[in-house]
Amino acid sequence: MRRYLGFFLAALLLLGATAAQARRPHSIKLGKAMHVKLFLGPTNQNMTDMVVRPLLVDGDIREFTVGDPHDVTDETFVIQQAYRLNDALPDDPKEVAKWKWKWQKGTFLLVDRGSGRVTRLNLPLFDPFYSSAAWYQDYVAYCGVSSDADMIYAVVYKIGDKRALLDRELRRAKGGPQPDSECAAPRWERDPARVTFLPAGMQATTFAVTGRVVDPYMPEPPVQQSPNPPGSDSPR
Repeated sequence: MRRYLGFFLAALLLLGATAAQARRPHSIKLGKAMHVKLFLGPTNQNMTDMVVRPLLVDGDIREFTVGDPHDVTDETFVIQQAYRLNDALPDDPKEVAKWKWKWQKGTFLLVDRGSGRVTRLNLPLFDPFYSSAAWYQDYVAYCGVSSDADMIYAVVYKIGDKRALLDRELRRAKGGPQPDSECAAPRWERDPARVTFLPAGMQATTFAVTGRVVDPYMPEPPVQQSPNPPGSDSPR
């Protein structure tokens, strides 16, 4: 009997320790900034400076990031991913190949402070090089690029959805060598919630966002005061 009681107590202690570990708050922070180069154009002859920081979860590097985080809720935030791409050729000598790594921008990461989980968001038509994203609440707006790099789209996406709330054609892509050259970052406004897209060489286009409905924004006409009725005193 004592033997079984000992096993029972040991199991309770193990379950308690596991539950306590599961409830342990995670340490999530961005590490020290590193200055790297982002190569531009098909020949990679031009470059620009980029600042990346490691995303640390409980002291371990989970991802590298670029740009500032956006708090979605008090428990979650998003930040853009950065990563290194192996640019070595199959015939490169090993002592040369180990240095052929180039920094690239990636998708956005959703980070949960409570669970420590890091999720890569699948943003429709998002191009890490050309798309400049603007966040508001759990919405993100950006100019997306078609898979054949031929068209630019106005895109509004809500975290958790499988499809974009808006993906409307804007114009043909120019394919310039500079990042974010197709379209400036969209501009959000509230009351009512609306977002304005600013594609290069085009007039700005604004859409109203209500829940999961996105429509062209039509501002209400200003209220005109009626004239004084006949016989009334004119205002002084």
